[in-house]
Amino acid sequence: MRYELPYARPGQVIGLLGGSFDPAHEGHVHITKMALKRFGLDRVWWLVSPGNPLKEQGPASMERRLSHARQIMQHPRVEVTDLEARTGTRYTAATLKAIKRLYPGVTFVWLMGADNLAQFHLWQDWREIMATTPVGVIARPGKRGAARNSVAAQSFAHAKLAPGASRLLGRCGAPCWCFINVPMSDASSTEIRARGGWVRG
Repeated sequence: MRYELPYARPGQVIGLLGGSFDPAHEGHVHITKMALKRFGLDRVWWLVSPGNPLKEQGPASMERRLSHARQIMQHPRVEVTDLEARTGTRYTAATLKAIKRLYPGVTFVWLMGADNLAQFHLWQDWREIMATTPVGVIARPGKRGAARNSVAAQSFAHAKLAPGASRLLGRCGAPCWCFINVPMSDASSTEIRARGGWVRG
C-alpha cells in the first residue's frame, strides 16, 4: 500500500514523527496533537519506517502498519506517510536530508518522546540532526529526568528553547530544541503486543 507524496508549500513548518508504529496507538495520537498545538506547526507527518535499526526483531508488514496508523490517526492536519520507504533511507539523518531535498523552502521539525531523547546519542549522526533540524521533545511517563540529563540535552544545552516560547521552535533556526511537559498517555506499542492486541505475523 503506497501513498502519494504529501503536499507542502514553501514557508510551512511541518513536524515529523518517525517510528515503526508497530502498532500505532493513542499515545502517538496524543503527542501528535500536543505537538501541533504547542510547537505551532502547520502540519505533522508520521513517517512509518520500514524497520528500526536499533531493534533486532522486524515489525509487522509495512502495508498493515500504514493502514492501521491511518485508522488511528484521524486529523485534518496530520498525514500518515511511507516517505522513509520511498527515500530508501533507514537512519533519521539520511531521511531528513532526503526530505529536505524533496521540499525546498519547507521547515521541518523532528518530533520525539522524551524516552527517545534519553538515548538519542546512540542514533547515527545524532549531532548532525540536532545541528541542522529543530527538535521538539514531548514528555512521556517516567522519562523526564533521564531525558533532561541525557548526553544530547547536555551537549546542546546552549540551543534549548524555553517551554514558554515553544511555538517559535520552527522559526528559530537550528540548532534549536524544546522540551515540553504535557498531560501524558502511557500507551505503549510493546505493551499492546504483550497483551496480544497486535500480532506481527
